[in-house]
Amino acid sequence: LKSRIPMKRYMILPLLCLAAATLTACNDWLREDAPGTTKLSDFFTGGETCRQAVVASYVPLMWEYNGTYFSEWFIGDVMSDDALKGGENTGDMANAYDLENFKTITTNDLLLQYYRAQYQGISRCNLAIQNIPAVLPDDTMDERLKERYLGEVYFLRAYYYFRLVRAFGDVPMPMVPLTSSNEWRQPRSPKSVIYGQILSDLKNAEAMLWKKSESPAEETGIATKGAAQAMLMKVNLYLKDYDEAHKWGTALMQQADEEGEYTLCNNYNDNFTLEGENGPESIFEIQYMEDPTSDFGEGYGFTRGTFTPILIRSRSSKLGAGWGFNKPTQNLYDEFEAGDPRRDWTIINPSDEQIETPEQEIYLGCRYLNRKYALMTSDDNSTWYQLTHQSRGPINNKQIRFADALLMYAEACLGSGLDLDKGEKALNRVRERVGLSQVELNETTLRHERRVEVAMEGHRWFDLCRWGIAKQTMDAYKATETPEARAEMSEFVEGKHELLPIPAEEVRLGNLTQNPGY
Repeated sequence: LKSRIPMKRYMILPLLCLAAATLTACNDWLREDAPGTTKLSDFFTGGETCRQAVVASYVPLMWEYNGTYFSEWFIGDVMSDDALKGGENTGDMANAYDLENFKTITTNDLLLQYYRAQYQGISRCNLAIQNIPAVLPDDTMDERLKERYLGEVYFLRAYYYFRLVRAFGDVPMPMVPLTSSNEWRQPRSPKSVIYGQILSDLKNAEAMLWKKSESPAEETGIATKGAAQAMLMKVNLYLKDYDEAHKWGTALMQQADEEGEYTLCNNYNDNFTLEGENGPESIFEIQYMEDPTSDFGEGYGFTRGTFTPILIRSRSSKLGAGWGFNKPTQNLYDEFEAGDPRRDWTIINPSDEQIETPEQEIYLGCRYLNRKYALMTSDDNSTWYQLTHQSRGPINNKQIRFADALLMYAEACLGSGLDLDKGEKALNRVRERVGLSQVELNETTLRHERRVEVAMEGHRWFDLCRWGIAKQTMDAYKATETPEARAEMSEFVEGKHELLPIPAEEVRLGNLTQNPGY
């Protein structure tokens, strides 16, 4: 096992909050509690139980499987011009095929499981936010640590709601634990209200959280003040409030440049190695660990490893013996400038000798492989990390890294018209790291740089939607694809496909309205 405790603590008790929630089973119809009934007030008795509640609130971030795989990159990469679904054929992971080709229907199980995982996280955060304030400090928690615990769950609740609102638009927004059946039906809240709550939670978190350097070594990976500032910048970019985005980006840059909290790794590829986890460029990452147990089919919370390496590795035994999903497109490959080393650290172009079964490994004319989270241990693609269990790996998923933040800051400067020189310097700092020449800061150079810097990290689709260019980009991309790929694609419908459908089962259970066009 990796000797990294931080989120190890977030994986030990994956079902804790669900168990705690059952302690408040509906008993309004009883005259008195049954013998042996435990109340939440009996559980939240000290600092250690507060810590456990915070631990449990992180866990749903890790979830990628419950009856089907639902890693967020199935949306962020595969729906965009950066990736094709891949797999053995078009019928392999039919739910992802529908997303890829804008044929998604309301019964798509990938979306249902993704949707529900976020609400599991929100439920756990609500439980912690409601109960931690009343717990008195003790020998395991002083007032400062108690405040940090609250900051962590405010950050996480905002993060879960952000994942939901940018994918589905208006969604239900419970803010307290739901403890009886007559509370289960929650109406959809307007996305403007949800974004307002996200910003409120993030501001609370930013005021309460510690800096990265203040976090104990055994807790590396927890939410920090810098992570909250980065998210405040990001959310305001989605809202096109560039002045606010610039404000929070400036605060984050001050932490980085004046206080030394963040910097770029010397080597770009260090971000995607086990040795580079939680490094100087890391602002927030989902923590995974080695897990040798076999739990295929068990669902939420039954693994502490990530499925991503096996999902994206080639189906060839010479290239990792995986399942071949999330295949980079020729369109993305061509986006990289000549001499940009990031291309070969993002995309593998296998030789004919390395492809054992072309009919299974070349998907709709695409032979490329996603390299970033495939756990390579050599630069020549000849050595692969041997997974302790064949279906999961230990590599963390970087949700926000400093290069990402530098490009968001450059975008905030450009949008607000403030500190344009600093924004251009931030943009070129990312380019200089990989030996590329300086460019002028403008919309074209910024969007190009963002695409290639964070390619295959799950950002592209959401960027296209927030920029309002999804329709024109996907139509132009379609024209560049292979005849085989074009034959599978449905027409992109503007005003519909920027959002995903609310899962039909949730519409039925909650008596919800559906997104337009579905």
